[in-house]
Amino acid sequence: MRPTVAVVDDASVIRESIAILMSDIQVVAAVPTVEELIRGRPPADLVVLDLHLANAAQPDVRQGIAAIRALTDGGYRVCVYSQEERRFVLAACIAAGAHGIVSKSLSAAAAQQHFVEVAGGGTVIPQSVIGLLEVLVRRRAITVLTDRQRQVLHGRARGFSYGQLARRLFIGESTLRGYWKDITETLSDYLASATPAEIEHALGLAPGDLLEFWPGGDTPTAWWSTASGWPRPGGAVDATSGASDVDRLA
Repeated sequence: MRPTVAVVDDASVIRESIAILMSDIQVVAAVPTVEELIRGRPPADLVVLDLHLANAAQPDVRQGIAAIRALTDGGYRVCVYSQEERRFVLAACIAAGAHGIVSKSLSAAAAQQHFVEVAGGGTVIPQSVIGLLEVLVRRRAITVLTDRQRQVLHGRARGFSYGQLARRLFIGESTLRGYWKDITETLSDYLASATPAEIEHALGLAPGDLLEFWPGGDTPTAWWSTASGWPRPGGAVDATSGASDVDRLA
């Protein structure tokens, strides 16, 4: 049975094309705003959510962290579908309750595979965030992983496929996928429970570096109202790339 999916994207071409290009999922709603989806409350196994929803026609709608929170509070399972690439923004989405992050640069077939996985209870974490979490494990901010799980995370952070890593570790690919499912759930739980201060300390960042966009009780609704980046205490973000010292961690 195909998983049911609701699509929230301000681009009509995305809303209209997903149902056409992805036959393994059943699109039950396709709307431009989170507010419209919540008003209709269609039952769905997954909400596929664009992060950037505000535009000239709908300037005051929820987006980013606020959108993820509104949907998860409404009982929806969320997979972000976005062109956003900044690793700390993507990690913040996982911390806010998203169970998957899928890049719009992927093929329709690859994106569909990830949507089906998240709809079925899995977690999809992008490579950039995997690398960030591996740094946190190496610096002992995350200590709950077993030695085997650390080996799997180390390999995945370096880009090894399931097949390549299974051969290197002399285990079956299905066993490795089981390890990876447990690892992603554990790391997602860590991001959801860790404070910005804990992560800043572990990564050697300045106090307050993550407060501008990390989920918190005082996070503003339009927490990334400027597309060029976010303000940071003690330094500015590059206006072209959004890059900062936090993005250059090994």
